[in-house]
Amino acid sequence: MDIFKLKNLGIFAGGVLFGTAGIKMLSSRDAKKVYTGCTAAVLRAKDCVMKTAETVQENAEDILAEAKQINEKRAAEAEAAVEEDFEEEAESCAEAGEA
Repeated sequence: MDIFKLKNLGIFAGGVLFGTAGIKMLSSRDAKKVYTGCTAAVLRAKDCVMKTAETVQENAEDILAEAKQINEKRAAEAEAAVEEDFEEEAESCAEAGEA
């Protein structure tokens, strides 16, 4: 046999051995405890992120409502100013017509 064939056979056997040992380690009780702990930490982080997202969304809704109120108030003030200008103009025209 050629030395390269033996080398390839050795690499294959080492890979199989390493893969088998890896599977045994990954499916052990200790590994399952680690997986469970990591999953619990991820779920806690998700809850924290969701609470923060809800708070941001509520604040955004409040800001939007206040902005709409400000715009409605400005529109009403502008309309009142236009009506006031119109009344003043009508009064000045009436006074000019009397004279």
